[in-house]
Amino acid sequence: MAVPLVLVHGNPESPGVWGPLIAALGRDDAVSLSPPGFGVPASDDFSATVDGYREWLAARLEQFREPVDLVGHDWGGAHVAQIAMTRPDLIRSWASDALGLFAPDYVWHARAQVWQQEGAGEASVKELFGGTLEQRLKVVGALGMTGPAAERVAAGMDDGMGRAVLSLLRSAAQPVMADAGRGLAKARQRPGLALIALADRDQASGTPAQHRFAGEAAGAEIAELPGVGHWWPVTDPHPVARALAAFWSRLDG
Repeated sequence: MAVPLVLVHGNPESPGVWGPLIAALGRDDAVSLSPPGFGVPASDDFSATVDGYREWLAARLEQFREPVDLVGHDWGGAHVAQIAMTRPDLIRSWASDALGLFAPDYVWHARAQVWQQEGAGEASVKELFGGTLEQRLKVVGALGMTGPAAERVAAGMDDGMGRAVLSLLRSAAQPVMADAGRGLAKARQRPGLALIALADRDQASGTPAQHRFAGEAAGAEIAELPGVGHWWPVTDPHPVARALAAFWSRLDG
């Protein structure tokens, strides 16, 4: 019986982003978990912060009968790494494409720095998340996503997601992520895979060097993926599927 596969997406995504990867893996049993605000509404009392999402993911994983293979993309990859550091009992293995966020010299990308500013951040998310579907499709297209999965992403973008983005990014202003990265060695308790999308032109989750540094600190295997971009669940699922399948096959012995 296969180890449960759990997928966690990021910003500005919804669970439909995983369709191409699930198909490439041939895993009709995969479970995609939507962080509150990203594909599912966040309750009024939910804390959309770095710590709040870590606690949310731990609570969801506690509902599984056995440890899972946990895979995260973008902010989902950051949440996954936090679980690997703090709740290894919940997982058999973990994979993340966002480890560069935890490097000591990581600097937030330009748009994140806008979101971290009062006023300017609110204006930005109103423009990006508050427009018509046609406008949101243009936003998603500008990010580099196309096709049916991208259309599902655009359909899921709304004011609630914008509020979650502001709360999460403001909670993650440096040195928060660098401080969290000091615990990367704790992730060595379970096998990990650092997915490095070498064609990520904006390097929003860190440079290849930052990904490698953090991956090595976490004791993870390193999978460098030439030609693979940041939005690989939609645009480049097959190289990542091959890397994941090879990683899991080694664990299966």
